[in-house]
Amino acid sequence: MAQTLQRTPLHDRHVALGARMVPFAGWEMPVQYEGVIQEHRAVRTDAGAFDVSHMGEIEVEGPRALELLQSLLSNDLDRLDPGDAQYTLLTNERGGIIDDLIAYRLDQFRFLLVVNASNREADFRWIKDHEISGSDVRDVSDEYALIAVQGPRAVEKLGLLPAKQFTFSEERIDGIEAMVNRTGYTGEDGVEILCMTEDAGALWDAILARGVTPCGLGARDTLRLEASLPLHGNDIGPDTDAIEAGLGWTCALDKKDFTGADVLRRIKEEGPTRKLVSFVMEEKAVPRQFMPIVKGGVVTSGTHSPMLDVGIGMAYVPTSHAEPGIPLSIDVRGKLRKARIVKRPIYKREG
Repeated sequence: MAQTLQRTPLHDRHVALGARMVPFAGWEMPVQYEGVIQEHRAVRTDAGAFDVSHMGEIEVEGPRALELLQSLLSNDLDRLDPGDAQYTLLTNERGGIIDDLIAYRLDQFRFLLVVNASNREADFRWIKDHEISGSDVRDVSDEYALIAVQGPRAVEKLGLLPAKQFTFSEERIDGIEAMVNRTGYTGEDGVEILCMTEDAGALWDAILARGVTPCGLGARDTLRLEASLPLHGNDIGPDTDAIEAGLGWTCALDKKDFTGADVLRRIKEEGPTRKLVSFVMEEKAVPRQFMPIVKGGVVTSGTHSPMLDVGIGMAYVPTSHAEPGIPLSIDVRGKLRKARIVKRPIYKREG
């Protein structure tokens, strides 16, 4: 019997806007409205809104909440004051990436973790299973909706004041109370707005009324690939580690011990056998996940770049062949196509 897909509080609005709905991580989500290229370019040049209410929210509270999270997350939460956020990893005993997430320090004894939709239950179980006296772990996902507004004019269109990246504040947007987070997954300026589930519809309507373009998962994927941002389940996962994935900067290996830290220290010292790289096609072809690379390696994500008008992607290749400028030969449906490794990000808007 087919599993019933979950729906976000904005489902009916997506349908009314004519969005093409698809299954994603157990949810029925909009993949596009007018079209991926138009939506992608709206985010690169102006502002676009994404319903990301399928993401999970986990609250960790108590006098030992920090101690618990320091033992499980790779980055150093001691660096955060209330109002700060941090990109970090939830790791297993092998140093593998259970999830990549953002931790928000709400106050001295309370943290909010925003996790990937497909990992919500696994993350919650992992953290709950490690709960210590003086800490309380709760899955509060159903209480909240999350809307990402991204692009060079996103902050201006929402009537917000400039603020530092990876901070957050309580704001009112057109009378709706929300937690406005200076984070995002597109390589552009913007915010991710958390509100109560019952306020989601009014907030979405207010955002679109301000001239922001509704965008689907299709544009979200092409945008994050141009920005060389890894996707859990494609480019990173429980069987990949932070060092080979180029996420060593999220691991406070010299500051603290956390699950798998000893393994990651060893990998860092010895050097990884492979590395995650970004590449651009030199021939007309669109790379896709699992395509093999001659001389070793495999594509983990691939698409056609709307801004560069070429095929782009990410791949694991042997460390000896992982520097920018090195040519790759990718098996694209039985034909070898030329590509080259490039510096991250693949695309960056001038200025």
